[in-house]
Formats: sequence, structure tokens, C-alpha cells
Amino acid sequence: MTRIDNNASDDGIAVTVRGMVKHYGETKALDGVDLDVREGTVMGVLGPNGAGKTTLVRILSTLLQPDAGQATVAGYDVLRQPRQLRRVIGLTGQYASVDEKLPGWENLYMIGRLLDLPRKDARRRADELLERFSLTDAAKRPASTYSGGMRRRLDLAASMIGRPEVLFLDEPTTGLDPRTRNEVWDEVKTMVGGGVTVLLTTQYMEEAEQLASELTVVDRGKVIAGGVVDELKAKVGGRTLRVRPADPLQLRPLAGDLDQLGITGLASTTVDTQGGAVLVPILSDEQLTAVVGAITARGITLSSITTELPSLDEVFLSLTGHRASAPQDAMPTETREEVAV
Repeated sequence: MTRIDNNASDDGIAVTVRGMVKHYGETKALDGVDLDVREGTVMGVLGPNGAGKTTLVRILSTLLQPDAGQATVAGYDVLRQPRQLRRVIGLTGQYASVDEKLPGWENLYMIGRLLDLPRKDARRRADELLERFSLTDAAKRPASTYSGGMRRRLDLAASMIGRPEVLFLDEPTTGLDPRTRNEVWDEVKTMVGGGVTVLLTTQYMEEAEQLASELTVVDRGKVIAGGVVDELKAKVGGRTLRVRPADPLQLRPLAGDLDQLGITGLASTTVDTQGGAVLVPILSDEQLTAVVGAITARGITLSSITTELPSLDEVFLSLTGHRASAPQDAMPTETREEVAV
């Protein structure tokens, strides 16, 4: 098995995508996507339905051929070395892909054998993963009797049978209840702690913030932004000062005074009565200083003052003009099976 020789600049990069293009008729599912994922990290790919996230995952996991572009995963060329690549990756889609007629243990054993693990190793690996994902008690039951959360955990276990170097998770918590979702998140963190690289597609802002060290935002087949979470939030250009006066009776007078001064030049300040704070939108450190100076000049005693970056929901809305939960009919029906995300 010979891997592609990477350039020195690619050291530490597990996934590289350059100029990836995929069309479905007139629909551009991917339109020149570039992406780098560092080894041992989680790259969160954010985007609404129809953005092209699943198409990207299918190409990188050798399930789909692109119309143009290049990609390497774990040092293997996606187009020229698909068989070698499949041995070092794992994939969990939006819906459980295990055989529901087979017991959980047999599902895992079968996949191990398909990956050419010796019988003894496949048995041991199935036992290990069932224990790791808290499925040992259900090992002999058909997967059809599992709850949605159990099936998702079994699906994740199946993707780990071959000890993948790179794991693709395509909206892994779709349809899960909060408790099961948190369990999946914990398992993903454990995998990454063990050195696995993860490419995670999601529409859930909370999921991206919980798991991803870096983010890429895609919309209509194009990458429109990227960076670490705080960098991406900062691209919106706005922060909010949360000012808490010691005397709650000063909340509304303080908000009115700051609005009259016109320091921020942005939207009006708002009063969070429940939180006991005045929320002041600012764009610069100079505006922050001016707000603090105005408060000091009025002799108002503060209990606290903090700055807050916008949420990822707000970032996505700012970058794309719509929220991440775009309508299901954003893509033509005939192409949705291939690009649904």
C-alpha cells in the first residue's frame, strides 16, 4: 500500500480538498470547495439542507465521483486509491446503516470480516466496541429491537471496527433525544482523544460548538467562511456588552442614557430585566471604552461588565442571509437523494 507523497506544507493535514465540483443537472451541489482538516481534530462543516455537505462526505468516503477537483484522505488519493482508503476511514450517515435483522454483535463481527480482520480479531473487536458503547446487554438482540439512540451507538461502533484514522460523521445526532445526543458527543470526544480525525457535518450550532475545533460554513455548494469558533463569530463584526449595574433600578435609565449618547451607532441598547443587565451592541474597542467612560462619568456602580460574541446561529444568519434550518425543498426533488444533508 503506497501512499501519496505529501508536500512538507501538508504535514499534519489528514484531509485535503481542492476545487471539488459536483453537479446534478443544473444544480451545483459542490462548486469549487477547498478544505483542510488537521490530524486529530474535529472539523465542523456547517450548512443548511442542500448546501452540499453530504455530497462532500460521499466523495471523500469514495461513495461518489466528483465532476472535478482533487482530494486526499489519510494520505490516500480519493480517486486513485479508493480501496486502500476505505481501510482507514469510518462513516456514519444521518440514519443507522446496520442490518436490523442481525443482532448487534453479528453486525459488528460481519463488518470486521468484510474489512479482512481475522475471525479472532473481529470477535474481540466486536466485544470491545459493544462494551465501549454500552451495548453488551443487547449484543444478542436483533438491531430492530434497539431504540433510536442504541441504533445510533451501534452505527458509530460499526464505523470504528477498523480503527479508522479518519471518521466522517454526517449529521450523527439527527433525530436523537438530548440525552442520547450528549452520549454520542462524549463518544466523539473520546475518539478524537485517541487520535482519530473527524469531519462532522451538522446544522446544529450547539453541536458544532461542543465538538469542533475548526469550522467551515458552506452554502449553495461554496465555502463562505471558516476558522476556529471565536474567529468565525468575530467575522460578523459585532460584540455585545452585558452591563450589570449594582442597583437594578438603574437598568432602564442607563439604557436610555447610552442610547441618547449615540456611542455605538448600532441598534438600540436592550434591557434584560431577568438577567439584571443592559445589553449594548458595539463594533470596536473604542466604543467599549466610550461606554465604560460614560457609565463612570454618571457615577453608576457596576456589579459586572462582560463582552459576548454572537452565537453561531447569529453568525450563520449574518453570513448566509438565512438560518441553518433552511426549508427541506431548498433542493430539487430529483437531486435531494444525492445531496440531502
